[in-house]
Amino acid sequence: MVIDAGYNAAMRIQFYDDPIRGLRSREEVRFNQLGLFVYEDEKRVALGFDITPFSERPSIQVIVKDIEGEEAANLTVIEALQPNFNITIHLRNESPNGVYHLEAILYYIEEDGNRQVVDSTKKSFDATQPGEQ
Repeated sequence: MVIDAGYNAAMRIQFYDDPIRGLRSREEVRFNQLGLFVYEDEKRVALGFDITPFSERPSIQVIVKDIEGEEAANLTVIEALQPNFNITIHLRNESPNGVYHLEAILYYIEEDGNRQVVDSTKKSFDATQPGEQ
């Protein structure tokens, strides 16, 4: 049975109107933007990810360190489903002590188990200053 390509035109769903923002190979996937929002309790930080649309699902590792270099939070997103999403991390410190340094690493797991890092970004934020940073 052959179905004409125009059989059900309404079912042709195009997720990306802009061909420049079409699905990218793993080598072309990048962080477009990483947003930070510190909650008023000063112990939670919302992260907003905007990643290049991808054909293969990437993983992300986020490491947050305090001013002394001690790890305050660690998060791994395994094979992200969407290029835009939000997630909240919780800082381990009893009381926030000012500036934290965040590093986000975008990667794929290769067949041999090694990481193929395709992008990374670093940001600093002050946990004692609630709001967008």
